[in-house]
Amino acid sequence: MKVYMPLAVVALGLSVAAAGQSGALPKGTALPPPPEAGAQPDVPVDLMKEVTRRLSADDFEGRAPSTATEPRVLDYIIAQFKAAGLQPGNKGEWLQAVPTVEITAQNHTPLTIGGPSTQLSFKPGEDFVAVSYRVTPKTRIANSELVFVGYGINAPELGWNDYAGVDMKGKTAVILVNDPDYAMKGEEGLFRGRRMTYYGRWTYKFEEAARQGATAALIVHDTFPAAYGWNVVNSSWTGAQYSVQTPNDAMDQTMANGWVQKPVAEAIFKAAGKDLAALTKAAQTKGFKAVPLGLTAGLGFDNAIRRSTSSNVVGILPGTSRPDEVVLYSAHWDHLGRCTADKTGDDICNGAVDNADGVAAITAIAKMNAEAGAAERSQVFVALTLEESGLLGSEYYAANPIYPLDHTVGGVNVDALLPTGRAKSYTQTGGDKSELGDIYLKALAARGLSDVPEDHPEHGGYYRSDHFSLAKRGVPMFNVGRSNDLASGGTVAGEKAAQAYNQDQYHGPADEYSEDWDWSGIAQDVELFYALGRELADGTTWPNWRKGDEFRAVRDKACAAATKGCNTK
Repeated sequence: MKVYMPLAVVALGLSVAAAGQSGALPKGTALPPPPEAGAQPDVPVDLMKEVTRRLSADDFEGRAPSTATEPRVLDYIIAQFKAAGLQPGNKGEWLQAVPTVEITAQNHTPLTIGGPSTQLSFKPGEDFVAVSYRVTPKTRIANSELVFVGYGINAPELGWNDYAGVDMKGKTAVILVNDPDYAMKGEEGLFRGRRMTYYGRWTYKFEEAARQGATAALIVHDTFPAAYGWNVVNSSWTGAQYSVQTPNDAMDQTMANGWVQKPVAEAIFKAAGKDLAALTKAAQTKGFKAVPLGLTAGLGFDNAIRRSTSSNVVGILPGTSRPDEVVLYSAHWDHLGRCTADKTGDDICNGAVDNADGVAAITAIAKMNAEAGAAERSQVFVALTLEESGLLGSEYYAANPIYPLDHTVGGVNVDALLPTGRAKSYTQTGGDKSELGDIYLKALAARGLSDVPEDHPEHGGYYRSDHFSLAKRGVPMFNVGRSNDLASGGTVAGEKAAQAYNQDQYHGPADEYSEDWDWSGIAQDVELFYALGRELADGTTWPNWRKGDEFRAVRDKACAAATKGCNTK
């Protein structure tokens, strides 16, 4: 499930910052690369226009997955992939089926907290939210011992384990949001200070609680370290929740995952004779030990369950000399479908920027590569489904890869390219996490561009788009985008336009295609993405994560076990 931040999550796979007005390209104009960058095919702007226009048309009804319009959307993408020169990428087929399950929690009982001299009760929605990932009609938890596990982090490479010495079977973990050093101004801390790592994301905290055998997990909401208010938590966790179907119906997950308001947590800790503020401070120190609270929790709800299937579209340009080594391009095709109507009565969330133009971009990159001739490594292009439902299309692909992940060199994810002017600089969302950064800086230098720091690194933007499903399994992924500093208008124009998109168009009916779009910035992006991917596809390197990065260990383990692929570097 993806939680959206006000004014912060325009383009989750790329920087949201690029926006503004500059001279629009004349219709039909392709943007050649700068001479110093070396020869490469022209960017097919007309192709991107046509794909974006068609995918965001009203008759596709916002491209909601598992609806009557999905087959027509898929047929169109397949036709465009084929015309661009791709071959079917899934063992001779174009589609990869993605089985999903939708669970809606209903009829919540209060969250009850009990102890020798304590009986507290908290209201669902107002005081807490809770859901289950388990595919079961009822969730009932009673007398589950509460254990405060600090930030709920187990990071062996950092020598940090909040669960050390505690058996969580039958117990409920109470967890702090974000990382232990989130309040720092810089990035010098063990967990990169102000920059959020994956250990700070709620997704990780629930996953780790399940790995530890906990019955349930409750995160303490705090607006500053969370970077969003309780209203966002409440709206995101009180409706349908989506996940990929698993053979065991997710019975290896906790029975319930949820959040509690900070005042609720303070009341619970007070009833336990503890102080939340004091324990929070203690949890920020290496060597912290989990604290049993001497209280028990109970809660329950029913689950309405619906199963469905959507599809990823997969195409390939086979490599010439090392076809079993793969470079991946991805962009999600889905959007929100019909949504809250605007004042004109328009209730179609067309998703032109998010992410019709992303699919258009990878189609253009496929065409450019086909025109340039096959690379040494294979190049795989995937139009992913169910990104808006929690990165499920990419999650399914990463968990069930058509091409082994230890044979996947790296890739580029494209998500929501704003139709505005060229930028003077680019930024890496997530910072310089992997050796892909060396290729990126080289490509920028060849184009006379500079790299600038990411805006709001504390928001954890790297973990909120489809590349993340590959990254957490060890595959390095480019995640770069234009900065606010536009060639025409500078940062004033860039910030103004980015804010306007967030406020007026993002996830609403106004995200529509216009013939007035300025394609020069998108063409700049595509030119760069092509160069980054082609460098990998014609190269022999196997970029890894930087030492100390949270994904380095899983890549090292996978490569050590591989017989070829990344073990041959």
